[in-house]
Amino acid sequence: MSKKTDSSDSIILRDHTYDGIEEYDQKLPNWWLFTLYITMVWFVFAWVAYYQLPIDIPDDFEKLEGQIAVIEEKKQAELNKMMASINDESLMEMSTDTSHTAAGQAIFETKCAACHGLDLSATMAGVALPGVSLTDEEWLYGNKPLDIMKIVTNGSPDVTKGMIAWSSQLSGSEIAQVVAYILRKQSS
Repeated sequence: MSKKTDSSDSIILRDHTYDGIEEYDQKLPNWWLFTLYITMVWFVFAWVAYYQLPIDIPDDFEKLEGQIAVIEEKKQAELNKMMASINDESLMEMSTDTSHTAAGQAIFETKCAACHGLDLSATMAGVALPGVSLTDEEWLYGNKPLDIMKIVTNGSPDVTKGMIAWSSQLSGSEIAQVVAYILRKQSS
């Protein structure tokens, strides 16, 4: 708004009309001003509480990490419980059950075949794959069923050349099914 002053030092407002609405220099509504003042005071308190006081307010990243840790603890507890109940004989029994081996084959083909091949020979169309053959009698870290399960669960002891730990991606029962499938293929 433009203002003019005349010789008597009085302020004269120009007419300002837009779309039939006349605007003058009027005071803002009280509800609007109180809302503005409350938000300014709230900002000062929130800023002091968050940045200046030694209050530990977790951010979203810390909350997410906490939730992931709880999930991982539950998964590890399930895996430990299952590992305590499984022995060499129970894994050999699983390898004779077609439902376990069929589920293990499906998991093996999606997760393991890229390194060990579909036929467990560590080759595909004559090309050597990075994994070791699972069809021969030569095993680097033991050929007992529980040894195989430990390797699938925890990965290879040699992290530079070996396999990753699948316990973060597969449940305990899925790992047991994969081991049952490997045992079934070895015996056939």
